[in-house]
Amino acid sequence: MVRQTFDVVILGGGNAGIGVTGPVRRAGLSVAMIEPLDLGGTCPNRGCTPKKVLVAAGQVLHDIERAAAHHIAVGKPRLDWAALIEREKNMIKDIPANLARTMARREVEVIKGYGAFVAPNTIRVGDRVLEAKHVVVATGSKPRPLPIPGAEYMVTSDAILSDRDLPASVIFIGGGVISLEFAHIYARAGAAVTILEGLAQLLPAMDTDAVAQLAMESERIGIKIRTGVSVQTIERTGNGFRVVFAQDGVERAVEADRVVNGAGRVANTDSLDLAAGQVEHANGRISVDCHLRSTSNPRVHVCGDAVPISPQLSPVATYEGDIVGRNIVDGPRHAPDYAGMATAVYTVPTLAAVGLTEAAARQNESAIEVHVHDMRDWFSARSYAETVAWSKVIVDRATDRVIGAHLVGHAGQELINIFGLAIKFGITASQIRDNVYAYPTFSADIKHMLGRT
Repeated sequence: MVRQTFDVVILGGGNAGIGVTGPVRRAGLSVAMIEPLDLGGTCPNRGCTPKKVLVAAGQVLHDIERAAAHHIAVGKPRLDWAALIEREKNMIKDIPANLARTMARREVEVIKGYGAFVAPNTIRVGDRVLEAKHVVVATGSKPRPLPIPGAEYMVTSDAILSDRDLPASVIFIGGGVISLEFAHIYARAGAAVTILEGLAQLLPAMDTDAVAQLAMESERIGIKIRTGVSVQTIERTGNGFRVVFAQDGVERAVEADRVVNGAGRVANTDSLDLAAGQVEHANGRISVDCHLRSTSNPRVHVCGDAVPISPQLSPVATYEGDIVGRNIVDGPRHAPDYAGMATAVYTVPTLAAVGLTEAAARQNESAIEVHVHDMRDWFSARSYAETVAWSKVIVDRATDRVIGAHLVGHAGQELINIFGLAIKFGITASQIRDNVYAYPTFSADIKHMLGRT
């Protein structure tokens, strides 16, 4: 057994862990990073980055659908799915090697393998035992397991991003972000898609009205949505699979070529032996203080998907990694500020959000203004023949500050960042209205989203 000592040992080589390395290496601390798979983790290799290549293709198909509105005659498009997957693979193939060069340049020792605690400040990986002044848990997430008979027949998003055969029909178990994004890709590629969600609403953490707009657009392109269901079994049939579920007390079934686990992701911490590290946790996520340190073992820092107080998003993981790195160097002085962090569901069109939902705002705030607009009749939306263009902006009446914004279509994935800046830096609704925007643009409509017509 080889024993070594480092200033910092990082469990995980994804965005969060890589974010830690900048501050600590600039301070001259010795660093070991343990990663069992590819540097970069899920997002660039098996998640958001390759998925965007498929989303971009879906966007082009959406644009072709609307060509007639611009008096452009086109034939029925034909998507070469195998070639699209090949393009996606080519787009991301160099990411791990590029990140390896970055880690080498920073003089971070990258160790291939699975690490686990053997003591509060000691990690074992293979035949090596690493003692550290600071241990960072940045192990990302994995698909949520579902206790359904026949669950072994389900595939995850990894298969979608690798399979060069386009299935004729797909069932998604769960109506979260992963399901909606891939459902839109499949449906626009010509597959028959069904989503089965146990709760009453798709995307249950998001604003109800915004989700309703996205659900209508999803159904418009042929996606079948069933909510409030209980999946009973997944069975193999001669040519595919049969999913049996109950809805409103009635047992039903639907068949498809592929069944996808779309129930979201959970923190990937169950193999770390957190008990040996004296690290308190619940449901895989680690109890942390305001400086992202373990509440039970302050030598352990946490960033990314195991943090219980933040969303499981790649840019958030990178941000938290940088904060952890600075706290290791400076002491516990830095705390994350999640205000103004926008998110987007990359359906086609996109649902984007920042801040509070209307339900949360009504619960938290004494008096609010809620500005809701169906923008399909606005000149900008009509110019681009948008099939959905909708906004909801929530303003605190007492302070005139934006506290929430929710957009579907209308370049929402871009405009939402303006509302994020407003929330983070206290830009008032009046100041947003009074700004002069380039015209004609979607962003020029922001002042009208806030009630000025």
